Amino acid sequence: MKNKAVILGNNYYIGLSTMRCLGKEGIHTVAMDYSDEQAYGTKTKYCSERVISPHYKNETKAFIEFLKDYAKKQTAPPVLIPCHDSYVEVIDQHLNELKEYYLIPQTEQGLYTKTMDKQALHQLAIEHGVAVPETLQADEENLFEKVDEIIKYPCLVKPTDSPTFVSIFRRKLFKVHNREELADALEKSKQAEQEVIIQRIIPGFDDHMYTFDAYLNQDAKVTHWTTCNKYRQFPINFGASVYTGQKYVPELYEIGAKFLEGIGFKGFVEIEFKKDAETGKFYLIELNVRITNLNNLLYKIGLNFPYITYRELTGNPLEPKAVKENTGLVFIYTYEDLLAVRDYLRTGQLTLGSVIKSYFKPKAHAIWEWSDPKPAFSYYGGIVLGKVFKKALKR
Repeated sequence: MKNKAVILGNNYYIGLSTMRCLGKEGIHTVAMDYSDEQAYGTKTKYCSERVISPHYKNETKAFIEFLKDYAKKQTAPPVLIPCHDSYVEVIDQHLNELKEYYLIPQTEQGLYTKTMDKQALHQLAIEHGVAVPETLQADEENLFEKVDEIIKYPCLVKPTDSPTFVSIFRRKLFKVHNREELADALEKSKQAEQEVIIQRIIPGFDDHMYTFDAYLNQDAKVTHWTTCNKYRQFPINFGASVYTGQKYVPELYEIGAKFLEGIGFKGFVEIEFKKDAETGKFYLIELNVRITNLNNLLYKIGLNFPYITYRELTGNPLEPKAVKENTGLVFIYTYEDLLAVRDYLRTGQLTLGSVIKSYFKPKAHAIWEWSDPKPAFSYYGGIVLGKVFKKALKR
């Protein structure tokens, strides 16, 4: 196949699983990053080519020129697959010029950013009749009174731009329990020049979190999809998935497909929902508009989304497919799942017995693969042990 696949962001297992998904189909994969540091994904045997680029954020202009220059040297336009939100933002900002050189599923400049922005997504959902948690803007008049009346405590202070917020605070949001904590969170956000919203917490444990994972073709129609149920997250309660199972929930297709097709989305996307423990109603929480944490789970149940993307963009689309049964398979990111289990047990949210029982399910590992062990050795032998030694030295 003439078209290469350029994967951006390989210091995390999403890039790793993307290269595996494509490499197993005989696709030439190009791991492109600004540094080799901690890029354990490049250790996979499915990495065909390694390229170091300028920094996407600190040297954006040079990075875009580098991307274009690389594509010009190829015999066919490469497929561009960003595996981190920060890369997606930069690609979206320069979409019109990059799509002259690369095959990219999204054709509307700004839609990636719009759906990643919590405030803009909230408005889009309302316009399309999708339920979202009650939300207030940080600059509203009588904000604290409105929080008392509408949102209630505890509540969430969430960024509109998650990647930047996480890079500053090393957390996805602030959970606040009273006016004083709310005022403190707002002040911290203001000092960091981060725009935030205040949002109601939908009742329910972490296992009330669900996902709708789908691919929309160039006609903005859902062609491939499945649904999943989160069981554990890290950090607990408001973090990323570390233990999630595929589970067929047809209602999520009815909500998710209609919304995504309505806004004209194209390419892979994951909608996160939370099911209200009191009413059973599903609320849209956020969108992940790049290959997701659960990619290896999706691959193992028969939905190879990176390859689905590649095939459509290179003019040879795969047949539509939906997983409409419960496979029993779970995704696990072992290192952070152990950290999550520790915290769930400490806070009494889970019992040891229930945790042990959960580990007997068939698994799709985030990093480990028997036939491709080098990335796991690089990650656990270098990065994780390095963290352990640093903590030990601090003591």
